[in-house]
Amino acid sequence: MSHQSSPDPVSILLVEDNPGDVRLIEEAFKTAGFETVFHTFADGGSALDFLQEQVLSAGGADVDLMLLDLNLPRTSGFEVLETLKNESDLTSLPVIVLTSSEATEDIVRSYELCANAYLTKPSDPAEFVELGRAVEAFWIDEATLPPVPS
Repeated sequence: MSHQSSPDPVSILLVEDNPGDVRLIEEAFKTAGFETVFHTFADGGSALDFLQEQVLSAGGADVDLMLLDLNLPRTSGFEVLETLKNESDLTSLPVIVLTSSEATEDIVRSYELCANAYLTKPSDPAEFVELGRAVEAFWIDEATLPPVPS
């Protein structure tokens, strides 16, 4: 999925209910210096509905990466992971859990449900920028991901 030479912006599905964190994450990726389109939802159910619409209308989700909080209203991050794991059209979507929880059981459960990475939200706004750069360096510039199913 290397976007180094691609003119297309990186499409990120951000599932986060805290407006302050949404702003920090979006600013961090903007500061990291690559073109990003965010599809932002405050609950897991709305994010899953969006993905299902993408699959039905385009034959595959047109999202490069999901950033997923665990503590969400209505449909939790764990429920989102369970759905993605069991939905064949969505299993190849890379998911980074980005949450405030440092609980071992949350980390273990996230990986059991096929999260690709687990990151704890930084406490300092400057650390969000470093997080954005790290995600870009690995997930956008270096990682080779499966093609979007058609």
